[in-house]
Amino acid sequence: MSPDSAMHGIDGRVPLSAREITTGQANRVWSVEGPTPYILKHYGDPSRAANEAAALRLLTSHRAPCPRLLAASSGSSTPPWTAQAALHAKPVPIDRFLADLAEPLVAIHRISGAHFGRLAGARQHHSWTDYLHDRLRMYAASAPSLRAVARRLHQEVDASDNAIQPVLLHHDLQPGHLLRDPAGFRLLLDWELAIFGDHRSDLARLAVRLDLDDPTPVLALASRSDAAAEGRLHLYWRIHLLADAALSTDRVIRERAAGRLPGSNVT
Repeated sequence: MSPDSAMHGIDGRVPLSAREITTGQANRVWSVEGPTPYILKHYGDPSRAANEAAALRLLTSHRAPCPRLLAASSGSSTPPWTAQAALHAKPVPIDRFLADLAEPLVAIHRISGAHFGRLAGARQHHSWTDYLHDRLRMYAASAPSLRAVARRLHQEVDASDNAIQPVLLHHDLQPGHLLRDPAGFRLLLDWELAIFGDHRSDLARLAVRLDLDDPTPVLALASRSDAAAEGRLHLYWRIHLLADAALSTDRVIRERAAGRLPGSNVT
């Protein structure tokens, strides 16, 4: 247990008074009242717990828009957990989502990294090309019927200009993860999938989460846009679609993603 854990009296166990607010499938989440109200999160995957804790520490050091990490489990804790400061904020309405996302996203994408990939708990890469190839190999192994799609995307990655400087990406942007507090400040939640990479990959992932048939509208969130940026956005969009088609446990999401990938054959 860290010194911060002891200071706040947090040990990762669920207090009797805690109220469960779990909404996803991978983790369980509780709201805990007390002298220091906090959100307790138990993870099914220890690498995601380590990554979220590392991301929140980095974001806090840059005064970026995120919850404050109060405590986190050590590597031996079961289940792995984080405790994050409770927020008096509400999700941004869907009709305001893109407009309100622009400012916090710019702040996040200013934070640079020294490698590509997850911040902690997973393999780190020396180049963006290596990271993309590694992901594509994993998707193809998980869904053999999509190997031809993955092969074409490997070729597109090799043909593109990958002289990328790594910046912090949320990599799970979607409605519900952006909050607005009473003072008007916007904050982003759920950093367990954060990586260092090309900021346009964040936008492409967002286009998939918004269920867009064409990712081009999200380029409005980019600091600059040109033909090369649009081409790269479309490449990343297809890679994220392949991820959903190969890995999603929801058949509807899997089939919808595959339907947008030419040459796919997922059932």
